[in-house]
Amino acid sequence: MIRIRNLWKRYGSNDVLKGLNLDVNEGEILVILGRSGVGKSVLLRQIIGIEKPDQGTVEVGGVMISSLKKKELFQAVKQMGMLFQSSALFDSMNVEENTIFYLKQHGKPPTGTPYSIQELEALIVKSLNMVGLLDARKKMPSDLSGGMRKRAGLARLIAYRPHILLYDEPTTGLDPITAQQINELIVSTQEELNGTSIVVTHDINSALYIADRIALHRDGQIVHVAPPDEFLKIDEPIINFLRETLELKKRKPKKK
Repeated sequence: MIRIRNLWKRYGSNDVLKGLNLDVNEGEILVILGRSGVGKSVLLRQIIGIEKPDQGTVEVGGVMISSLKKKELFQAVKQMGMLFQSSALFDSMNVEENTIFYLKQHGKPPTGTPYSIQELEALIVKSLNMVGLLDARKKMPSDLSGGMRKRAGLARLIAYRPHILLYDEPTTGLDPITAQQINELIVSTQEELNGTSIVVTHDINSALYIADRIALHRDGQIVHVAPPDEFLKIDEPIINFLRETLELKKRKPKKK
């Protein structure tokens, strides 16, 4: 469904993506795992067309996203939705207004016919119920905790109902309990929308919980891709470290 070939992206003298290749299968949750600052978020911006690669191609559903101009690109990426690391909520709008902002602006796909008030209300209730924020529908983003902001961003994705969902470090900065709640919401959102999800993270626990496959991003490239159980068996320094960390957490403390 998504084919990325020989993707290069440079900022100044720094090559961030270095001939990256990746295939994403329709209907899967693919987790791109890697250390902070290696270019995982840059890759997401190439996929959704926010930035253009210096070289290489991004193909989504047979459409060459990387070569489209503004108008054609806007039409092509309508099927995509993204949860940004900061959640990217409008500070001047409350939770329910953020949830349906895009729908009010652009109407029903593909015709653009406006939603009725009753239809928008139903979407608000369904989306906020899914993320447990219906009681917070009138709250402003400044009144929300970090976890609630992430959930509000997810509600906007659910209301929009994209076919492809991109998540940029969805659990960063969250406590373990809230992070697990977000992981569970990613899985339930995937099931609700019957879509394809790409999640970038440096959190191995999240990756193992949500992923159908895990891709290791290292040195500007995808160097390994495998289902979670197989991924942990790969002989690679970063994976070896992650595996040892997981095993250490499982060990029970010695009794005194």
